Amino acid sequence: MKIRAFTGLRPSPEAVDSLVSLPYDVVSTEEARALAEGNPLSFLRVVRAEIAFPPEQDPYSDEVYAQAVRQLQWLREEGHLLREEEPCLYLYRQEIQGHAQTGVVAVSHVDDYDTDRIRKHERTRVAKENDRTRLAGELRAHAGPVFLTYRDRPALSALVEAGCRETPLYDLTTDDGVRHTVWRVPGGEAFLEAFADVDFTYVADGHHRAASAARVARECREANPDHRGDEDYNYFLTALFPASELRILPYNRLVVDERGRSPEALETALASVAALRPADSAAPARPHDLRVFTGKEWKEFSLRPDPQAPAAAQLDVSLLQEQVLAPLFGIEDPRTDERVTFVGGIRGTDFLADQVRSGKASLAFSLYPVPITSLLAIADEGEVMPPKSTWFEPKLRSGFFLHTF
Repeated sequence: MKIRAFTGLRPSPEAVDSLVSLPYDVVSTEEARALAEGNPLSFLRVVRAEIAFPPEQDPYSDEVYAQAVRQLQWLREEGHLLREEEPCLYLYRQEIQGHAQTGVVAVSHVDDYDTDRIRKHERTRVAKENDRTRLAGELRAHAGPVFLTYRDRPALSALVEAGCRETPLYDLTTDDGVRHTVWRVPGGEAFLEAFADVDFTYVADGHHRAASAARVARECREANPDHRGDEDYNYFLTALFPASELRILPYNRLVVDERGRSPEALETALASVAALRPADSAAPARPHDLRVFTGKEWKEFSLRPDPQAPAAAQLDVSLLQEQVLAPLFGIEDPRTDERVTFVGGIRGTDFLADQVRSGKASLAFSLYPVPITSLLAIADEGEVMPPKSTWFEPKLRSGFFLHTF
C-alpha cells in the first residue's frame, strides 16, 4: 500500500468539541440542520452546506457548493482549523459500550484505488458520487476520511499500541456516547514501512468518497501538464483499521406496498416463498433466519442460499432481494426504487416497528449482520454486495482531519 503522512488541517483544541460532526451520509438534510442549529462551527455546515438555505434549496446547486467553500474558509480564517507544521499521521480510537477500535489516519494513493489494491464491495450511485466529486474539487480538500480495513498485522498492532501510550491530542465524548481519542504521530515513518507490507486494504465505509477522490485526481492530472504522481491531489484521506476490531450492524429494510395490502394479505404473500413462524425476538440470531413485521408482531422465516452460488449471492440481503423484494413487490433495482428504504442497525428494531405502525412503511425486515470475513472474501473475489449491506458502528467523525490539495 502506498500511504503517506500529510500536512493537513485539524481543529483547534478550543473548537474541536463543537466542530467535529457525523459524516454527511448518515443524516438527512433535516437531521443535519437540527444537529447544527445554534452551532456555527459544526462541520455539517461544510459537508451538508444546504442547511444554510431554506428547505426548498436544491442541495446540488452552485450556491450550496459556494457556501461550503465560504464556511471552510471562515473556519480557517477564524483559527478554528489549524494547519500542521509538518507531515503527520494520527491514531484514532473510538469506544462505545465496551467496544473499541483504533485506526491509523493517513492519506492513500488513488493508484491503489484504481488498481484494486484498495478493494471495494459496493457500487456507487451516480448522483452521490457527482456531489462528493464536486464538493472535493470546490473545497480543494477531502473533508471526511474513507474507512478502510485490512487483515490484522502484529507489527502494525504493536505500533498502534505503543503510540496510544502517548498523551492524546484530543479526547472527547460526543452526544451519542462515543469516546473519540486522537494521537498525533509526526512523520510516522515506522507506520509507513509497516503498511508497505500490506498487499490490500478494503473499503469498509465511504465508497462514494473514495470514488470521488479518484475522479478529482484524474481531473487534476488532466489539468496539470507537469503531473508527476506525487502531488497532493493523488492522495485522499483514509482511516485504516484492523478487521478484527470492526463491528458491523445489520442494514435493515422498510418496504412500501403500493397495492395497499392488509397485514394479513402481506403475510399470506410472504408465506408463498417461506413459512412464517412466531419470532422470539425482533433480531435474528443467525444467518438466513430473517424477521418481518407487518403491523402486529414479529415473525420469523428462513431463506436458504444455493451453496454453489457466489459468496455475495449467499448474503441475507441478496436472498431477501431475489426471493422476496423482486418477486413479491416488483422491486427490481433497490438503488433506484423509492418503495424500499434502508435503515442502519444502530436505530434498532423498535424504530422499524414504529415506522410500520405509523403507516410510513407497509412492512419491515430485520436481518442478521454481514460478517467481516464475508466482506473481505467478496471483495477478494471481485464481487459486489447489494446496496446498503453493512452498517459500521461507530461512525468516523468528520472534521478531525482534513487533507487539502
